[in-house]
Amino acid sequence: MSKWKIIIPIMVLALIPVIYFSYFAEESKSESKKRVIALGDSLTYGYGDDKDTGYIGRLEEKVNEKNTKESYQFQNLGIPGQKSSGLQKQLMKPSVTEDLSEADVFIVNIGTNDLIKSNGGDFVPLHHEKIMEAKKEYVDNLNFILDTLEKTNEDAEILVIGLYNPYPDKNSDKIEAYVDEWNQTIVQEVKKHGKVKYVSSNPLFKGKDKQKYFHDSLHPNGKGYELMADQIMKEYNF
Repeated sequence: MSKWKIIIPIMVLALIPVIYFSYFAEESKSESKKRVIALGDSLTYGYGDDKDTGYIGRLEEKVNEKNTKESYQFQNLGIPGQKSSGLQKQLMKPSVTEDLSEADVFIVNIGTNDLIKSNGGDFVPLHHEKIMEAKKEYVDNLNFILDTLEKTNEDAEILVIGLYNPYPDKNSDKIEAYVDEWNQTIVQEVKKHGKVKYVSSNPLFKGKDKQKYFHDSLHPNGKGYELMADQIMKEYNF
């Protein structure tokens, strides 16, 4: 019998474990995904973006371009028109609660509708008492939301996106004052929680030409959402 008839089968048998573990290691690596769940209103939903992705979809692209060792899967649960009270109810739905336990990161962007709707749907004129009363309710709702996420998934980190002034190129000092006050309150509440980080969005639009960065009176366009995605990338290390 030729010695090669003995050696070749032995070599093949020796290579099988190497090929097997190499294949399944790569398969396991490709299946290893971080999960990000985005919660909020029409801004999270991405209303006004010509790509229909908003800052969440754009952020997912950027994060996965940056990371080569693991991929990130984003789930967008934003609901247009939603207030913080609506997000509270959304978190109580069994189908949503089940998803929350699987997340590695939460992105929460809520409060814009609380502020605007408390003033009658716009910012003209401003009603101080109504805005301040709405802020008290919003703070309670925000803490409930953060508490719920922390209790449902104690390992996940939470990013809370601040509010912005939708009139950056006008004489809107009074509006700016309310936006700043609400954001300061959000920062204070975020500090009371563990794995929660505040991401500011208001500075992004200051001094910007509204026609270039907004789809309408409130919602950013693609360029505006791009700014938001870039800001989150700067503030959080995915």
